[in-house]
Amino acid sequence: MAPLRTLAALALTANVASAFAPSTSVTKVSRPSTSVASSVFDDAVKDWGDEYAPFKAYGWGPSVQAEIWNGRHAMFGWVVMCACAYAKGHGLIPDADAPLDFKQWGTLATISGKDTITNERAIILIANVHAFFVGLAATIAPLPFSDTLLLDPNHPMYEWQMERNSKLGGVMPNIGKMGLTPEAELANGRMAMMGIITCVAYSGIQGQSMIDTINEWVGGAYF
Repeated sequence: MAPLRTLAALALTANVASAFAPSTSVTKVSRPSTSVASSVFDDAVKDWGDEYAPFKAYGWGPSVQAEIWNGRHAMFGWVVMCACAYAKGHGLIPDADAPLDFKQWGTLATISGKDTITNERAIILIANVHAFFVGLAATIAPLPFSDTLLLDPNHPMYEWQMERNSKLGGVMPNIGKMGLTPEAELANGRMAMMGIITCVAYSGIQGQSMIDTINEWVGGAYF
């Protein structure tokens, strides 16, 4: 927790110092407004869509549809990782730190050479593969009432998806509405994706597993 406390202290010190900084007569250039940033973002997405129209038609690339599904996968990943941390702390994963048997699992479980991943990492991997195949099944054999991974004009929910995708997105989605809303799902998905990036980077810097990082971030509540 020490590195996190240090970063928090530096951020707080910077904010306090800026509050007491002397004012000057020099005209400062104002930061771009959210609307300007959103306009630049929307223009970039439009340019990509114009250049790769066949991909855009299916919701590939920098689209709301792709972001929603990426966010769902990230949120599911956090649930699985936290569940694995709890299972590890309560002895529910047999030999969590033991590497898989190379003769039994083969190259699928290898990291480099004949070094294999642990039982703990294998469980997380299989859970995320399961989430991937759920999305794949939603595309290959979509149900009439389910959201599809790719946009399909022949699907009953296509018009709803297009209406949803036209209202969401941008730099900051409208999260003024409370409850289970598309805006809340998009914002939560973004936070989950950024959280995983941060967790991966911090774990690499510290030289520890993501499970250990999660346990550290919650103050050792898991184990």
